Amino acid sequence: MHRPKAVLFDAFGTLFDVYSVSHVAEQLFPGRGEKLALLWRDKQIEYTRLLTMSNRYMPFWDITCASLRYAVERFELPLDAAGEAQLLNQYRHLSAFPENKPVLTELKKRGVPAGILSNGDPAMLAVAIRSAGFKELLAHVLSVDSVKRFKTDPAAYALGPSALGLPAKDILFVSSNCWDAIGATWYGYTTLWVNRQGAPLEQLHTDPTRVGASLREVLSFFP
Repeated sequence: MHRPKAVLFDAFGTLFDVYSVSHVAEQLFPGRGEKLALLWRDKQIEYTRLLTMSNRYMPFWDITCASLRYAVERFELPLDAAGEAQLLNQYRHLSAFPENKPVLTELKKRGVPAGILSNGDPAMLAVAIRSAGFKELLAHVLSVDSVKRFKTDPAAYALGPSALGLPAKDILFVSSNCWDAIGATWYGYTTLWVNRQGAPLEQLHTDPTRVGASLREVLSFFP
């Protein structure tokens, strides 16, 4: 196996649990919180694809707000301004998966440059990173906002090699979103799909370099 020299992580869904908002959603709408969180996320990704395919752009935070409003209307939920602010504040401070900080700490100890390559806009990422205590563990925080193209557009993935000064194959790209891991594989990255849910592989005749059940699998690339 080709040994990479650095690692880039997807942020939302990989380092930060996008479904942790369901706890607040459940408090607001008992019995509906999980469904709201699922549709909110699905619509968020759908909007990124629609915009990029149409050569349009909105910051990821604006998409996140729009997606929430769609999901609320779709389920006909009585969300007032205070409730919306509560949900959006929770999204700004998403819970990190418990294994992530120890993995990032160990990568730094091993001298492996680590960073984020995310659809999130810079302000959104800054809050999430600071809230999770990751700031000193990430050498690069790359946002597609600089190219106005969302993943899986090649312009988004090109940010990694440009910032790190390495060919894509020398960078491990890590995502819990299979579509993202496949897009990065097509671009040329060494890839890890963190399949926490035991989901099936996308049927696109492409496999990530490796599949793991948690972020700890990253360390096996850097013995």
